[in-house]
Amino acid sequence: MRVLLVQPRPVAGMGYKSTIAVEPLGLEIVGAALGDHNVRLLDMLANDNITVAVQEFRPAAVGISCSFTVDVYRTLELAQEAKAANKDIFVFVGGHHASLSPEDFRHPAVDAVVVGEGETTVPELIAALEGGGDPAWVAGLVLNMREGQFFTGERPLLQRLDDVPRANRDLTDRYRDRYFLGLRRPFVTLETARGCPYRCNFCSIWRFYRGKVRSMSPERVVEEVERLPAGDVLFTDDNFLADVRRAERIASLLKSSRLPKRRYIIQARSDTIMKHPEIVRQWKEIGLDQVFIGFEKIDQSGMELVNKQNSVENNEKALSFLKSIGVGVYASFIVDPGFSSADFQKLLHYIKKLRIEQPQFSILTPLPGTELFQQLKSRLTTKNCEQFDLLHAVLPTRLPLVDFYKEFTRLYRKAYFCPGHTMGTLRWFLQKFLTGRLSWEHLRRLLSGVRQTLDYRSYLGKA
Repeated sequence: MRVLLVQPRPVAGMGYKSTIAVEPLGLEIVGAALGDHNVRLLDMLANDNITVAVQEFRPAAVGISCSFTVDVYRTLELAQEAKAANKDIFVFVGGHHASLSPEDFRHPAVDAVVVGEGETTVPELIAALEGGGDPAWVAGLVLNMREGQFFTGERPLLQRLDDVPRANRDLTDRYRDRYFLGLRRPFVTLETARGCPYRCNFCSIWRFYRGKVRSMSPERVVEEVERLPAGDVLFTDDNFLADVRRAERIASLLKSSRLPKRRYIIQARSDTIMKHPEIVRQWKEIGLDQVFIGFEKIDQSGMELVNKQNSVENNEKALSFLKSIGVGVYASFIVDPGFSSADFQKLLHYIKKLRIEQPQFSILTPLPGTELFQQLKSRLTTKNCEQFDLLHAVLPTRLPLVDFYKEFTRLYRKAYFCPGHTMGTLRWFLQKFLTGRLSWEHLRRLLSGVRQTLDYRSYLGKA
């Protein structure tokens, strides 16, 4: 059976829309699970035409990924275009947002929503369609029917992540040079664990995975690394050091494998880093280059408001330690809509005091599927999904909205555009460009994103 998998992309703009383009790892895994079928993957990063793809490939089913709230409208547009090209195509949608908010896809162009892990549900769905069976017997689906949406029942989570099919990266070969993380290119992603034991109220990860944490064996992880295309590696695990003994074993196996050395980026909590600095040092030896840490707040009361279950002290100690061993830190901070001008100034002062070189700022956003959404949905100032990008205020702001965005963009300008930081960035740009790792297209996209991120009028739709 012919199956077309589609990855929507936001229109290039501020923030991550222009500074990050990650391969569609979830679809690569689903594509691998459909190994007995004729599968193609369409990544809209290249501005392909889904109508042409449907007409040329003639799929019987089209699966569209919608992991982020900002992709809802584009996902529905693509579903409509697919149906317009062939009204008999079965269109299904999956991903984090679709799983947590299937009601957003109650639409004539969508036949079903895959709830949860797609690599187990989608093969059964396609088998049912191919054999003329009833999808209602396939667990893990929300079917759109005339009388409304019908849930076929919860599907159990995979017990062993070693059973997850190896991502079929052949499906994205023609897009490979388009994937990047900021200035990192070539760039590849790898998932080795799912879930998080913590319960931050702004995060939906733990809800999507039903509060469970599962990991691949160290041996399977090393096998995955061996098969990766060239490039820096981002482990997409929500907390790579959640199982420190596993992390230690992976590092040991990679070191003894004599594989070509790579640069690795992980996400980790500062408390784990400080409890197990020896594991971090071990990873530094084999190529650990950057750690993404959710600092979130600059005071303990703020940490408690988001249920971070960590301390500001741990954040500061982890930052100092990682700097001392030559590992970079992406430090993420949450900007509250209730910030005053003085609050913005305090955050900026904190970043300069600690000499944080790569701060990232997001506006507190009650994303669908989170506890925060349930608590604050009655206060939302908009239901426009495209505004849920962590860069727009969707809750009432203490400052007038124009002033709030002026202060927000000022954070980025003051944090990044100082003499030492600017010169270092320019040197890195030049190095990447001369070594061929930064194309003109990549450069234009980055510069456009930076320009819009720094212009408060972009947030108001006036740039």
